[in-house]
Amino acid sequence: MSRLEQIADLERRFLLPTYNRYPVAFERGKGVFLYDFEGKRYLDFVAGLGVNALGHAHPRIVKAIREQAARVIHLSNLYYNQYQGQLAERLCQLSGLDRVFFSNSGTEAMEGAIKLARLAGHKSGGAAKSQLVALEGSYHGRTFGAMSLTGQDKYRKGFEPMLENVTFVPQNNVEALHAVIKANTCAIVLEPIFGEGGILECSENFLRACRTLADQHQAALIFDEIQCGLGRTGKIFAFQSFGITPDIVAIAKPIAGGVPLGAFLSKEHFGSVIAPGQHGTTFGGGPLACRVALEYLKIVEEEQLLANVEKVGLYLHQQLQDLAHKYAAAREARGRGFIQGLVLDIPARPLVEQALALGVLFNVTQDTVLRFLPPFLLQESHVDKGIRILKRLLGKKKKAL
Repeated sequence: MSRLEQIADLERRFLLPTYNRYPVAFERGKGVFLYDFEGKRYLDFVAGLGVNALGHAHPRIVKAIREQAARVIHLSNLYYNQYQGQLAERLCQLSGLDRVFFSNSGTEAMEGAIKLARLAGHKSGGAAKSQLVALEGSYHGRTFGAMSLTGQDKYRKGFEPMLENVTFVPQNNVEALHAVIKANTCAIVLEPIFGEGGILECSENFLRACRTLADQHQAALIFDEIQCGLGRTGKIFAFQSFGITPDIVAIAKPIAGGVPLGAFLSKEHFGSVIAPGQHGTTFGGGPLACRVALEYLKIVEEEQLLANVEKVGLYLHQQLQDLAHKYAAAREARGRGFIQGLVLDIPARPLVEQALALGVLFNVTQDTVLRFLPPFLLQESHVDKGIRILKRLLGKKKKAL
């Protein structure tokens, strides 16, 4: 029995069957590559679903983890640790927001953001001010609050009833937005770029309308940047790419280089409504995760990775657009920076499986969208290799007009 078969057999016998895994097990990674137990190398366009923005085994991240693990890994939030305040300060400086709460994951960050918005709504408008407005096709996580705001039935089916008083509107439909926002709305919640929903951007016109209506009705504008934030658009925060600042923003995935950490940031107006005991966490904001996150932000700045995301991301987008123009199975390229998608007219998973056999990792979402969330270290030569594989797999070209 191979090492992969041993691993898979053990999981089949003891894990809940919640993952439809691909037939590969990875032993280690370096830079933009992963290696399986036979030593085969794979070019990684998935990056742990956006977590491994610095690639694998970045020497500065490894050093920070080793040093901090030898000092203290976890401290209760009953006590101070030296890195939580430093990281909160840095995130506030980078975002222009005022307060931070640290969690373990993006889903938990969304839960906290919902609680804060509901609390602020009750304080300004009484218990009736509790309506949450979210977008059709969105994805915010798998706990009940985050799932209640996720505008895709497939994630909600079988777990109802959901959180009450949630209203969905179509993405980029300003008229529908105006029709549902009212005095009892406490928050408008959205991903500026749908990730799991198929790499679909909110228009600046729609985001401006959200900002205006939130201000008019004293509601919180909440951005979920768990997948599109922290550098993936070429800006530290995705909202900086659109020029609209939310009241609360949720982040997670790459912030601690693979160590679990999430956060939500808020303006003082909303952050000031909460009191000790109304929210908390055991693990969120621990010294190991916060120290690594500080190092992550330093590396992004000092290695000028945002400029690389913009430059190589533009090159990737141009190459994907070329595929969409030339190949019959490809329809449209979407996204920016290092959050991009290629929309197909055929199921995408078979292509992902074929690419895996050829040593390239892609990801599928919404059944027909190839998703690209590569490490920020990706170079144009890596893009070229991925595109060569896609050309090979897409098959027939479109007929010339």
